[in-house]
Amino acid sequence: MRELIVERLAHLPPLAQLLTGDDLEKQNEASRQPSKPAAVLLLVVNHAEPTVVFTQRTAHLATHAGQIALPGGSCDAEDCTPERTALREAEEELGIPPERVQVLGRLPEYHTSTGFAVTPVVGWAEPPLEYRPDAHEVADVFEVPLGFLLDARNHRYESAFFKGRMRHYWAMPYGDRFIWGATAGMLVTFHRLMAAGQPA
Repeated sequence: MRELIVERLAHLPPLAQLLTGDDLEKQNEASRQPSKPAAVLLLVVNHAEPTVVFTQRTAHLATHAGQIALPGGSCDAEDCTPERTALREAEEELGIPPERVQVLGRLPEYHTSTGFAVTPVVGWAEPPLEYRPDAHEVADVFEVPLGFLLDARNHRYESAFFKGRMRHYWAMPYGDRFIWGATAGMLVTFHRLMAAGQPA
């Protein structure tokens, strides 16, 4: 699996081939607004069935409170690359030492409606990982099977009326966990990249 991910990331197709027309339009619209650089770590853990690491943000945070997310955050002045941001945030939020993570590559930048330009950095780690979540930022940490996330049958495209307009978003409910919004959108892009060139 690691080799396949590396190969796919090394040959990223044009964004128009990874996004639906609606997603591409939303990304183009969001990219025209001022945005703050950020990065997240899509960390694959090499269990017998590989998994991806998620956090549930605490309820008091100023942005995305209570939501399920990939570890990550805004770029600091001392961060020279998105990889550095993603690894630093994973260490700060979950206590994962950067040396435990092998960086495999990046997904295309994802622009959020809340004003962030997020670079998803894909990483690989060998188990076991010992999580030490930051109680201020992280209410819970858990893993989801990679196979579940890469199965299009688990991807739902939903809509809701929010702040005066109808919003559309991806969602991947997993048990009692509701993965949605930008996090789900980045995972859908990852799925499409991994499925590229495979029989439909």
